Amino acid sequence: MEEDIITAISTAWGESGIAIVRLSGGGSRDLVNSIFRGGEGLSLSPPRFMNHGFILDNEGDPVDEVLAVWFREPRSYTGEEAAEIHCHGGTVAARKCLELCLAGGARMARPGEFTRRAFMNGRIDLAEAESVLGVIRSRSDKALRAAVKCLRGHFSDRVKSVNDDLADLSALAEAGLDHPDEDIPELTPDDYLHRLSEAAQRVRDLLSSARSGRFLREGIRVAISGRPNVGKSSLMNSFLEEARSIVTSMPGTTRDLIEEVVSHKGVPLRLIDTAGIRDPGDLAEEEGVRRAMEAIREADIRVWVIDGSEPITDDDRRIATSLRGSCCIVALNKSDLPVAVEIEDVKDLLPGHDIRVTSAATGQGLEELKDLIVLSVSGSTSVDEDINTTERQVEELRKALELAEEAMDAVSSGAGLDASIEMLFRSRECLSRILGTSADEELLERIFSGFCIGK
Repeated sequence: MEEDIITAISTAWGESGIAIVRLSGGGSRDLVNSIFRGGEGLSLSPPRFMNHGFILDNEGDPVDEVLAVWFREPRSYTGEEAAEIHCHGGTVAARKCLELCLAGGARMARPGEFTRRAFMNGRIDLAEAESVLGVIRSRSDKALRAAVKCLRGHFSDRVKSVNDDLADLSALAEAGLDHPDEDIPELTPDDYLHRLSEAAQRVRDLLSSARSGRFLREGIRVAISGRPNVGKSSLMNSFLEEARSIVTSMPGTTRDLIEEVVSHKGVPLRLIDTAGIRDPGDLAEEEGVRRAMEAIREADIRVWVIDGSEPITDDDRRIATSLRGSCCIVALNKSDLPVAVEIEDVKDLLPGHDIRVTSAATGQGLEELKDLIVLSVSGSTSVDEDINTTERQVEELRKALELAEEAMDAVSSGAGLDASIEMLFRSRECLSRILGTSADEELLERIFSGFCIGK
């Protein structure tokens, strides 16, 4: 347990109905009692009970009418004695309450320090701590549900189960090697490989869900590309159901990248409206085309928009050549106008890619196009909300799997169980770092520094 008291405003700055000043550490209750007076001069009552009263300044004058509560260790968010002051929203009242807490002996909390204390005190493991940030940054209902599952330990339980099985397997292998004459159950190479293979498959299953986790956390990057004036901006505005991109009959209106997020069936789509791709007429347009090509390269999927009311152009052909072999969907747009391009023409231009006939003006094909975007990237029209992993966790899973596979290769080649024990130990270390059981100070600082102050 930490000895000092930390405090911070845990709600967003600005005008609101309520602001919350949070404290954690031994003596939090006494500190709040020193500045709080309830009805008939009463102080804070038993823990976990809301008390109505006033925060008083050093002269005993009321600062704000508040509700205050305290929590006895370990039954608090941090596992320590903790308290909260619920004052009126707005910067002045909350700031004054915070200043009085600081004057009473608390210090300002560092980013993520409340959650870090919860981790250090065993209230949550490191994966659960990271999922707190996932809840805060959720971009859709599905992302929120996935983050809450991780917060409740769903992901941690699966990682811990694999880690425990690898620990048992390693212990059996070492015992058999160190004490060959003892009455220890025999672990044959075949038994060892079978059990290790099962554990490795469970790590693969976690990794297969991790891709979906990134899409839920960050959104699917969708680059809307094509030559000028084919309806890219109109298509994006139709996706958003609002006029975000400028739409005119003049080619080349969009020069900067315009990015917006829309949720489709619980999956965030990060739509990027790019500049029309053609031979640039000036330096500004040249920079717009360069940025467009960069966004197209970095996207998870590209939606290539073709104007179906005009014949195929040389610019269309050049774009088709650059998109071959990429994850791309063709939107044959402006279906509300007389048809000049048939689906077969597009198939000849970019074979092997899905095509949808769309109209930004009427909305034709837009829902089917969004379904296809999610399907093409994730393999399903609905992204799995089972887990919501971070890049750090995915990297540790990859390393753990790689080391487990190396351990299997060593035994399969006849090197014996002893040759794989070190690899198994290192694989378990990777899983332990996910849970935080072997995390160093640098790792903890990197994770918790990404939190806001007050969380």
